[in-house]
Amino acid sequence: MGSSSNGNLPKDDSSSSPAMDKQRTLLSSDVGHFSLIQALHLADVITLMNGFCGVMSIFTSLRYCLGDPESFDKVYLALAFLPFGLFFDFLDGKVARWRKKSGLMGQELDSLADLISFGVAPAMVAFTIGFRSIADTLALTFFVLCGLTRLARFNVTVALLPKDATGKSQYFEGTPIPTSLGMDAIMAYWVSQRWILEDLPLGVWLQGTVLEFHPVVVLFVIHGCLMTSKTIHIPKP
Repeated sequence: MGSSSNGNLPKDDSSSSPAMDKQRTLLSSDVGHFSLIQALHLADVITLMNGFCGVMSIFTSLRYCLGDPESFDKVYLALAFLPFGLFFDFLDGKVARWRKKSGLMGQELDSLADLISFGVAPAMVAFTIGFRSIADTLALTFFVLCGLTRLARFNVTVALLPKDATGKSQYFEGTPIPTSLGMDAIMAYWVSQRWILEDLPLGVWLQGTVLEFHPVVVLFVIHGCLMTSKTIHIPKP
């Protein structure tokens, strides 16, 4: 999850573990066409399911945009995929610890899957339900880029964060990107109340100008700022 639960950087004394060495060997350039598949741990496959949920949410949002704007089933479905992404995000870490198999590839997969499921997919749902002006899309882009930056910072600094006795980081710097599920819940409520498209809460400001925007899009901007905060420390469960 923004925590790279599947791929926490290994402690120094485990960097040469058999599982890690096997994965590095299989990922080398001279071991065959299917070495990438062979290199995947079970936890990595579960992480890919997180990414699958995010991609399916994006496609479902697009299907709504192409269909009947009065039929909200696809919007609900697009939102429903995202909690399942969180389920797989938690599960991959548990499986990695259970099997004692994780590595740098798991960390990268975890961050990329999180970016899709908790960054790009929520922004796509927001666009779908009405945040479609130029200013709105710039704000949603800011939100996604904050998530991207937060995940990159985690991957770079995780080895430097304080650890507990098991080698797990003691806290998150900035809010984890899966907290965007809070925005998903808000959007689901708006959809349930039919507060979408022309009826988004607080309406539209500067309508008809190049600066037209929906003021509630600032919630995504605030969330992006919280993700990239250096001073917010959230204890890890």
